[in-house]
Amino acid sequence: MDFVAGAIGGVCGVAVGYPLDTVKVKIQTEPKYTGIWHCVRDTYLRERVRGFYRGLLLPISTVSLVSSLSFGTYHQCLTRICRFRYGSADAKPARTDITLSGFTSGLVRVFLTSPTEVAKVRLQTQTQTQTQMQQRRRSSASWPLAVPPMCPAPPASQVPGPKYRGPLHCLATVAREEGLRGLYKGSSALLLREGHSFATYFLSYSILSEWLTPAGHSQPDVLGVLLAGGCAGVLAWAVATPMDVIKTRLQVDGQGQQRYRGLLHCVVASVREEGPRVLFKGLTLNCCRAFPVNMVVFVTYEAALRLSRGLLK
Repeated sequence: MDFVAGAIGGVCGVAVGYPLDTVKVKIQTEPKYTGIWHCVRDTYLRERVRGFYRGLLLPISTVSLVSSLSFGTYHQCLTRICRFRYGSADAKPARTDITLSGFTSGLVRVFLTSPTEVAKVRLQTQTQTQTQMQQRRRSSASWPLAVPPMCPAPPASQVPGPKYRGPLHCLATVAREEGLRGLYKGSSALLLREGHSFATYFLSYSILSEWLTPAGHSQPDVLGVLLAGGCAGVLAWAVATPMDVIKTRLQVDGQGQQRYRGLLHCVVASVREEGPRVLFKGLTLNCCRAFPVNMVVFVTYEAALRLSRGLLK
C-alpha cells in the first residue's frame, strides 16, 4: 500500500508546485534574472500563464510511478533492515536505519527521473534558449558587407517554431540528436542530489513526526503531519539545491555550443564565473515551494495509508 499512497501523494505534490519549479529552473539557468519576481514577470509577459506549465504533462504522467517507487522502496528497505537487525519488521528503527533507507529510495529514483528531468528542463527553458540563439545569429550576421547581398533577406516574421513540440517529442529529439547519454545528462549530479536529500527528507519527517505526536498517541494528527511534511521538504531542498543547480545546467547544456565537460567542470566554471552564491540559486524558491508541496504529499500519503488500514480491518 506504500507504493499506492506514494503515487497519490506525488501527483498532488506536482500539481501544487510545478509553476514555482519552472521559475526555479529559469533562475538557475539564465543569469539575466535578478530575482524571483523579475523571472515571474518576464515569463508572464512572454508566455502568459501557459509558460509556467511548460513540460507539465510528462512529470504528471510519470511522477506517480516515481513517487510510488520512492515511498515503496523506503518502506521495504526499512522493513528489511529492521527484520535483519532486530528480528522483527515492526521494531522501532534507529535513525541510521531511516537515513540509509531514505538514501536508497533517492538513488533508485534516478533511472526513471533523469529522462523526465531532461525533458522538463528543456521545455521550461526552450523560449529563452531560442531567443539567445536568434540573438547570436543576428550578431554574427551584422558585420558590414563589401558587396550587397544578391538575395533578399527573409522577412522578419518568419520566425522558426519551437524545437520541442511536447514532452514525448522532446525525449525523441534528444535521443536522436544526443543518443541515450543525452537522456541521462546530469545524472551524476542527480545521484548526488537525490541520495542525500531523500536521506534528509525521511529522517527529518520521522523526527518531526515523533516530536509532534501528542502524548498517548502513536501518530501525529493532521496538523502535525502537515507541519512535519512541510519542514521535511524544506530541509531536503536546502541540502539538494547545490547539486540541483549543477544538474539543471548540465541538462540544458548542449543546445547549441556545449559549455561543460562534466560535473566537476560545471561546478568549477559556474563558481569561477558567478561566485559561490551560484550554487544556491533558487534556494529561497525551492524552500518556499517545498513547504506546501510536501505538506500535500505527506498528508495525502498518510491519509491513503490510514484509509487502507481501515478498509482492511
